[in-house]
Amino acid sequence: MTLFYNWFFPALWAAYLLYWQVAARGAKSNERLEPLVSRVVRSVTFLFVIVLLMGWLPIPVLYRFYLPENNWAVWFWIGAMVNVLGLGFAVWARVFLGSNWSRSVTIKQDHELITGGPYGLVRHPIYTGLLTGFLGSAIAIAQVRGLVAFALIFAVLWSKLRLEERWMRLQFGSVYEQYAQRVPALVPLPPKLS
Repeated sequence: MTLFYNWFFPALWAAYLLYWQVAARGAKSNERLEPLVSRVVRSVTFLFVIVLLMGWLPIPVLYRFYLPENNWAVWFWIGAMVNVLGLGFAVWARVFLGSNWSRSVTIKQDHELITGGPYGLVRHPIYTGLLTGFLGSAIAIAQVRGLVAFALIFAVLWSKLRLEERWMRLQFGSVYEQYAQRVPALVPLPPKLS
């Protein structure tokens, strides 16, 4: 069982990344691409987060439990469910986005504003899914390193989101502005009762 606990999350994230690479085929050509520096900073941060989550840093404070240690198996399964739901949401958003998808902030040739499916719930459902996935990992680990990893991912995705928002407003003008007023950025709002 220890083998399962040790490799469940790495296998889940590896499958997700493999899907992401395969799904990248067929995306539209870029018309405008974010600067190399921001792409490199994001990639280095993701690599550092992997090192954190794998437990490869010999810094004792990172391994302190922030959730009750005696319920570790419960936290693992709660985190696993949150992680799977988050990654599933990101995959749904990726499928729905189709050929408009890009791993970097871009404006595509013949770029379309997608507002249905998961994009009707939040403007950035891939980021919502990723953040939920990393939150699930942080809950499952139940150690400080999971929280640090989540905070780092949140920071780089928030930076990416802000750039993407600026570009979408430039590209789509008032149509995007109305969409942004109607649909939250990351966290779905509960439906309004009539």
